[in-house]
Amino acid sequence: MHYGELTGQVQARAQLPDRQSAERSVRATLETLAERVPDGFADHMAAQLPHEAAECLYRVTASHAGSPGERARWRESGESFNLTGFAGRVAWRAGTTEEEAIRESAALFEVLDSAVSPELMDKLYGVLPKDIRMLLPEGRAEQ
Repeated sequence: MHYGELTGQVQARAQLPDRQSAERSVRATLETLAERVPDGFADHMAAQLPHEAAECLYRVTASHAGSPGERARWRESGESFNLTGFAGRVAWRAGTTEEEAIRESAALFEVLDSAVSPELMDKLYGVLPKDIRMLLPEGRAEQ
């Protein structure tokens, strides 16, 4: 999937007014997701996304490496925050309300469900807490 297609689908599913709003939403959600999941998982997801979307994930995982002279530290687990924290971080990054952040994040997760491998989406389900899993497409959230 190309980046334009990804953002276009997010724009349509989230009923956003323009492509720039969709890009902000994608960036905010992916950066927040990268904070919540283990670094290795974020890298696996980035490998299956268009370069522009992957950069959002890499930017967060690179910040965990420390200064250039330090040895990289991989996080085995992500930061611990719930749906309220997730929505708050996405809203802050995207400049939206928490309600809009939830709707837009759910739209991105729907698009990701067709953009990345089913195995990766299953792993995403496994690393997210129950309340954030509710943002995943209906079939995955009920697993």
